[in-house]
Amino acid sequence: MTAQVPEGGLRKRKSTEGRDLTRPASPEPLPIPVYDNHTHLEFEDGFDQLDPVDSIDRAEAVGVLGVVQVGTDLETSKWGAQLAASDPRVLAAVALHPNEAPRLFAESLLSAHLSEISRLAAQPRVRAVGETGLDFFRTGEDGREAQIESFETHIEIAKANGIALQIHDRDAHDEVVATLLRVGAPARTVFHCFSGDARLARICNDHGWYMSFAGTMTFKNAPALREALAVAKPELVLAETDAPFLTPEPFRGRPNAPYLLPHTVRRMAETLELELDEMCARIAANTERVYGSWDPDPDPDPDPDPKAGARA
Repeated sequence: MTAQVPEGGLRKRKSTEGRDLTRPASPEPLPIPVYDNHTHLEFEDGFDQLDPVDSIDRAEAVGVLGVVQVGTDLETSKWGAQLAASDPRVLAAVALHPNEAPRLFAESLLSAHLSEISRLAAQPRVRAVGETGLDFFRTGEDGREAQIESFETHIEIAKANGIALQIHDRDAHDEVVATLLRVGAPARTVFHCFSGDARLARICNDHGWYMSFAGTMTFKNAPALREALAVAKPELVLAETDAPFLTPEPFRGRPNAPYLLPHTVRRMAETLELELDEMCARIAANTERVYGSWDPDPDPDPDPDPKAGARA
């Protein structure tokens, strides 16, 4: 299969004044391949821009075996599903970002867009509904009802298709947990770019919810994230870039891409005082358990039991 970048979908990241737009060099390869379970390949960023397929090639060269390309609206969700159908190193997640929900509701489009997300979620290379959730940082009180309605529907779409749920949770920890408990969380629920503390990590432990750590856990001002990682159950830990955002130290602020995931994985191993190969093997097994195999041929249905180990 020759991977092809779908037409449309590509977007420019808005550069903040003063950012260093030079792309960091590739890190030393990981001893055991892992997966980036949340990235946005549709964004172009930096002086040395990477074609999405080139970006995946570069990641593969340093031990990032595959990625989950994550949608935030209909356009990027369709684009990601098409890319996943073309490149065996890509799986897709489809959703409407919580900050999209109030606008779509105001334009009487939310229901129609959610129906289209439901249709996309049935495709075999779409293995998650996300990123969905709640964001009370950018959305005020007047938009919360629409966000909750959208989140609840996304939860039901994930359960109806037997696939994972990727949660965007910003300044809304208690409300996200309450919604999951009220509606009923899917068997594989992932807190993308985990932003909570040890308390939220223990709640995730209690319910078998996965915690995905991004470059933020490497930041000097994020000891709470490292404390959360330390108490998270080993079988519930994942890693991601959220590229092109959240570039790990020592490159914070510069263009991010899946090939930089090894920096975060190494810091995770240091935090947990684990050998790097053990950390890698753990992340790889957990990721395959959530999303199934990246291989286009085997049965894609993963094992929902976090104690059952990775699917062969």
